[in-house]
Amino acid sequence: MNVRTPDPNPGWLSDEDLYEARRRLPMVYVEAIPVRLDPLGYVSEVGLLYTADDAGNFRRAFVSGRVMYRETIRAALVRHMEKDLGPLAMPQLPPSPVPFAVAEYFPSPSETGLTDDRQHAVALAYVIPVRGECSPRQDALELTWLTPQEALSSAVLADLDGGRGNLIKQALAHMGWCE
Repeated sequence: MNVRTPDPNPGWLSDEDLYEARRRLPMVYVEAIPVRLDPLGYVSEVGLLYTADDAGNFRRAFVSGRVMYRETIRAALVRHMEKDLGPLAMPQLPPSPVPFAVAEYFPSPSETGLTDDRQHAVALAYVIPVRGECSPRQDALELTWLTPQEALSSAVLADLDGGRGNLIKQALAHMGWCE
């Protein structure tokens, strides 16, 4: 069972070329944590995708994906937000494309604490407020809205692959959330 999101631009790199590139080069990604804000601009809910991997294991995930050649960071964020949350999510991109974190993933454990078995990747991580209706698409089974307290629970953090639980903590701290 293959639950991967189909590549919308299959002419970009074939599966074989992508495999070879991942073996030789760091890949650039964007990761977005969708949030809902209260009237004062504080985070009231954090959206996490619920997915299944090829082995049938269920995990929580962020909106994420590669930045394509000659694509701006803003365009990559919009493309992946629409791909994962649907066309009516109405993401509110920040005026400046400065991420709250630069996440470095390695195929084996490293000092960053972030792993991706497939590759060495660098991800620009963002908190993106959404105002519209979200309906998960592609390989996401559902989008779960959690309070910040629920998102920081040990059960939810353990459900995130490759050390991504630490990015949730950093994202909420960046947004002024304190426990």
